[in-house]
Amino acid sequence: MSTPKVFRIDCGYQNYDWGKIGSSSAVAQFASASNKETTIDEAKPYAELWMGTHPSVPSIAVDIASGKQTLRELISAHPTELLHKSIIEKFGSDQELPFLFKVLSIEKVLSIQAHPDKQLAAQLHDQDPKNYPDDNHKPEMAIAVTDFEGFCGFKPLAELAKTLQTIPELNSIIGTELVEEFVAGIKPEAEIGSNDDSSNRKLLQKVFGKLMNTEDSIINEKAASLVARTTSEPQLFASISSSLAELIQRLNKQFPNDIGLFCGCLLLNHVCLKSGEAMFLQAKDPHAYISGDIIECMAASDNVVRAGFTPKFKDVKNLVEMLTYSYDSVEKQKMPLLPFAKAHGEAEKSVLYNPPIAEFAVLQTIFNATNKTQQHDAFDGPSIVICTKGTGSIKFEGETKPVETGFVYFIAPGAPVEFVSTSDDFTTYRAFVEV
Repeated sequence: MSTPKVFRIDCGYQNYDWGKIGSSSAVAQFASASNKETTIDEAKPYAELWMGTHPSVPSIAVDIASGKQTLRELISAHPTELLHKSIIEKFGSDQELPFLFKVLSIEKVLSIQAHPDKQLAAQLHDQDPKNYPDDNHKPEMAIAVTDFEGFCGFKPLAELAKTLQTIPELNSIIGTELVEEFVAGIKPEAEIGSNDDSSNRKLLQKVFGKLMNTEDSIINEKAASLVARTTSEPQLFASISSSLAELIQRLNKQFPNDIGLFCGCLLLNHVCLKSGEAMFLQAKDPHAYISGDIIECMAASDNVVRAGFTPKFKDVKNLVEMLTYSYDSVEKQKMPLLPFAKAHGEAEKSVLYNPPIAEFAVLQTIFNATNKTQQHDAFDGPSIVICTKGTGSIKFEGETKPVETGFVYFIAPGAPVEFVSTSDDFTTYRAFVEV
């Protein structure tokens, strides 16, 4: 019997405590729409929907003749047909996708974290397999489904210098001598890769290292003072950012007197994305998600090095040593929205998010009227598509399958498909890999 090329998958979810509660969560909405047996518990947080072959939360094929199998089992039985020979050769697995596709619904800030590159991941896994469970890197891309905010990378150097000089509690932790060394030594206009750029990064590493190695008792004391100052001297924070005082107060309610108030709110870019905007999170760059609903795509890895807003293990030594210490502006953190030649038709919007790594890209398709069509030519690799809004259908070789909000489909390599809108807001995101 031939392997199906296009079929629905039912995807599992995670109830992490930072997720949105009950049916306010897009994850809960999508999970219950996809599987009518899923009952939403209005008291529970629904944080992540996992779409792919990860064994922790396996996706299940639900409309194929051979019955309910995991996507991983199907791919293992038909690797060439469902992965493509080029993907197997490139990534070395004949049973799993090189990416994990997710929906996240974020009510509370996630830990400030960074992910190792491949070389460091192999070392950390070898040294400490309990905290670093695999040897792969974990680049990530976040696409806003609703308004989203997060931290991403260190602020530009001039902003950091102003913050270090303006906020007394941060100045006290870092120390006058190091603050003066940083302010006098940085060259904000340095060309990337130059000696001045290298010197900038070393100075930034000294500041960050000093903060992260400060005793917990001092952090507690200074954080309490910092939060009090947001009320007594809001204009001080407004001179840096109009939203800074409110941000510190909000995150302090979630993690009282945490080091994240310093390493996140004061040192990192506060990024706000509108629906459809995206950011790519390079290996070794610090980041955190604060609020909103996002589509996330990542390389298949669980390696995390944490810095703040977490009760979990913080590996300060490796964190301080591993970061790139890049210092781009918020606008440079956002991804370009690109055209894609394999997608054409009547959709209002067809946008490719193409990060500078091999494991994945994501194609967004949005319709603004009913009975419109959009063709996707055959891809040279596997893909997963989720509908985040509206209704439509997917056509392949004369067969039409329904697509509703929350439905997820697997599309095999070599399968050209056509999407047809039956509502005026039909929206899909398709994660794929091609060599």
